[in-house]
Amino acid sequence: MTQTTASGAPATGDVATPAGGHDTNKHLPVLVLGALGVVYGDIGTSPLYAFRQALFIRPAAQETSVEILGLLSLIIWALTIIVTIKYIFFVTRADNKGEGGTLSLMSLAAGSFAKRPRWIIGMGVIGAGLFLGDAIITPAVSVLSAVEGISVVAPQFERWIVPITLVLIIGLFAVQRFGTGGVARVFGPVTALWFIVLGACGLWRIIEYPAVLWALNPSYGAVFLFTHPGLALIVLGAVFLAVTGVEGLYVDLGHFGRKPIVIAWFSLVFPALLLNYFGQGAFVLSHDLAQITNPFFEMFPEWSQVAIVIFATAATIIASQAVITGTYSLARQAIALNLLPRMTVRHTSETQSGQIYMPQINSILMVLVIILVIAFGSSASLSNAYGIAVSGVMLVTTILLGVVMYRVWKWHLVPTLVVMIPFLVVDIGFFTANVVKLFQGGWVPAAVALVVAGIMTVWIQGRRRLAEKTRRDEVPLQFLVENLAKKKPTIVPGTAVFLTSDIEGAPTALLHSLKHYKVLHEHNVILTVLTADTPRVPDDEKVTIDAYNDLFYRVVVRFGFIETPNIPKALALARKLGWKFDIMSTSFFLSRRSLKASPKGLPIWLDRMFIALARNATDATEYFHIPTGRVVEIGTQVLL
Repeated sequence: MTQTTASGAPATGDVATPAGGHDTNKHLPVLVLGALGVVYGDIGTSPLYAFRQALFIRPAAQETSVEILGLLSLIIWALTIIVTIKYIFFVTRADNKGEGGTLSLMSLAAGSFAKRPRWIIGMGVIGAGLFLGDAIITPAVSVLSAVEGISVVAPQFERWIVPITLVLIIGLFAVQRFGTGGVARVFGPVTALWFIVLGACGLWRIIEYPAVLWALNPSYGAVFLFTHPGLALIVLGAVFLAVTGVEGLYVDLGHFGRKPIVIAWFSLVFPALLLNYFGQGAFVLSHDLAQITNPFFEMFPEWSQVAIVIFATAATIIASQAVITGTYSLARQAIALNLLPRMTVRHTSETQSGQIYMPQINSILMVLVIILVIAFGSSASLSNAYGIAVSGVMLVTTILLGVVMYRVWKWHLVPTLVVMIPFLVVDIGFFTANVVKLFQGGWVPAAVALVVAGIMTVWIQGRRRLAEKTRRDEVPLQFLVENLAKKKPTIVPGTAVFLTSDIEGAPTALLHSLKHYKVLHEHNVILTVLTADTPRVPDDEKVTIDAYNDLFYRVVVRFGFIETPNIPKALALARKLGWKFDIMSTSFFLSRRSLKASPKGLPIWLDRMFIALARNATDATEYFHIPTGRVVEIGTQVLL
């Protein structure tokens, strides 16, 4: 049997060229500007609530400047250690052919083993669940915190904060179907101006009270923690709000490349955030704390506060847009890696494959965000729920990063531990601090993460049991081919493509076709679609053909985990291999399984849950972009 790829060379496996392919030198300014809007939109809105939350946790009887400097020092050094050192210098280097994110890192780490360890897949599942838990908190807390500026400029309209927030959130999710391309063009400039305003106002307040710069000394933060042991974890949970959104640096790595993200951080984002936090500290230190309710908005001149409320609302909408888009990307990766059932993916751009819209995900997110806003009613209450998910994702990232350092980068064990242990100590500290808030709202993202991880686990286990059951009942493909070569049935013209996930077994649709129709096409293709551990697979390695005989061919199509599976386009590449593929003379045979719960094996409710997920999965015809007029579905019943 001869095996070739679309390049005409021997097949070499799941190898892909680097994703993204950005000409960072030519388009660097544009990429930097884009990164400001998409990557840093979330962390750029943290000054709205992070310092305020930390400030009002302190014991009221001890309102000293040393305490305020201590809180400020903790925020400054959290930004420096977690974002600048950990993510900028280490995590963003752990790219999977240019792509980033929890599932991408999981694939990179798992790919370093001969057989994927289940604990690494488990870490990826937990990380993905926690990210989705964070995705419902970000729009709610960000938009609420911005709209709450109304209470500063017009206290009489305070009762309208929640209704206005709901209108903005519904509008935000309603426009997703139209795509983010047009909106994204204004993300960068608006966010860049936002950071400039943050930095400028902060610098003005620092000039008024330069003693605030003593907070650069990390000893102030350490002293605060040691002198307030009873509040240490609660304060760290509030301080952590300053770094929420840091996963954006890694998740959007494939959209912009590492260089633009790093330049944007050091040239504008980091300086602006530092200046603004120092400015808020200076404002609090130079005013009566008893009269301050929202230091972010109150630090601005009174004549500008209305404009700042509007501007902050726009910035939070941008931050929310970024996390919603990231959720679509994560869900698509999870589907490609067989962690979730198929869902509808609609492309909203003819040129950018990353711009997608997923109706089911969009609806679920919108409903959950609306429920959160109504249930909690304020960003102060919601902020208690806004740390467990993010700190959990960061901890998962650190563990998987350690595996990549040791097994992929081939670091020695000693330097790996020297780098990883301090990061783990910091991450575990922040995670513990956020777990303290579990019963104050933190249960919300934790519950979402558990539900998502549970769904993924049921889907993985259900697919494994279904594959084992199907494999036991199937006839070996080689055996069938040899027998049909000896005794050929009636041959009809055309090409029949039989889809199957099992490379060794004969497709159920083929067996039932022979049983009922007792005919065989002159060309029969046994097609298997695989997902590579890389983001993309180049065209010349996407298709592999094995010729069994004149009647049967084995075709394996590989897609990267961020690619959209399009079988007709992939099969058209086979023309380079001499296969005269014509969609109009080709029929696609699919097996539609009717699943029934079994009293044996897993608990009956788990079987029923898997069956429900399978029934609600997007039809294979739509998911693989097969023309509906060329599809023949053959039904079979399977007892799990």
